[in-house]
Amino acid sequence: MSGIATAPTPLWEVEATLGEGVLWDAEHQLVWFVDIKGRRLHCCAPDGSARRSWAAPGQVSFVVRADDGGLVVSLEDGLYRFVEASGEFVPFAKVEADVPGNRFNDGHVDAQGRLWFGSMDDGEAEPTGVLYRFDGKRVVRMDDGYIITNGPAVSPDGRTLYHTDTLDKRVYAFDLGLDGSLSNKRLFADITDGGHPDGMAVDADGHVWIAVFGGWRIERRDAAGRKVGEVRFPCSNITKLAFAGDDLRTVYATSARKGLSAEALAQQPLAGALFTFRAETAGLPHHVLALQE
Repeated sequence: MSGIATAPTPLWEVEATLGEGVLWDAEHQLVWFVDIKGRRLHCCAPDGSARRSWAAPGQVSFVVRADDGGLVVSLEDGLYRFVEASGEFVPFAKVEADVPGNRFNDGHVDAQGRLWFGSMDDGEAEPTGVLYRFDGKRVVRMDDGYIITNGPAVSPDGRTLYHTDTLDKRVYAFDLGLDGSLSNKRLFADITDGGHPDGMAVDADGHVWIAVFGGWRIERRDAAGRKVGEVRFPCSNITKLAFAGDDLRTVYATSARKGLSAEALAQQPLAGALFTFRAETAGLPHHVLALQE
């Protein structure tokens, strides 16, 4: 396909129930990701070695690096600091602690250091999901009415934010202001040929790469939303991707065993693995969360 240089291969057959939140930690040359339903935080070197895993006290859904060198993750009732040395999860910012049926899902840090993240109904039935912005001090409600929020991502010029409504199989685009405001919500893409849109990443050319849960693929779409290619995988539930490496052309992608029958799992032995492949186009760098005192 246009944009891919090699086929995906498994890097870590971790058998994640719901692998998600893959992050390229460039400063430390590490790949981070989570298993939401397995309540695990994972980390490895770019070649899959030096594997480490920690048990989380709840459903950890994403991990980002902060500008003080620490790590910030989500649990069901908000944001936490993860202390790598001790494995401790320390409460940081309470969000939706009064909505026990919800949990958090995907997250993304933009070039200004703001964290965009969404909540969702853990039962995947009620439209209680909200898109939030965290500027390092305050959590601001930006959009709502979602059952499953997913995939915040931002265009190379920082002027468009993409966000997924997974169950409706739609990806939306917003105009993103310098002040972090959102306006002009519009349909960017309908996923019509199988599966549900999940996590996303944007490459340096402005193409949006969309992981498709239940679709055996990652789609690549141009800035107008037109599908221009896809990456096929040996398992159906692809959940998130991150561009990595010194040239930002090594891609890491998470997958999930969630929802697969015993028969399906037997046919998809690599379900839940962390995959990697090379892309012809570089991605955008991962940014760190800017904290405010």
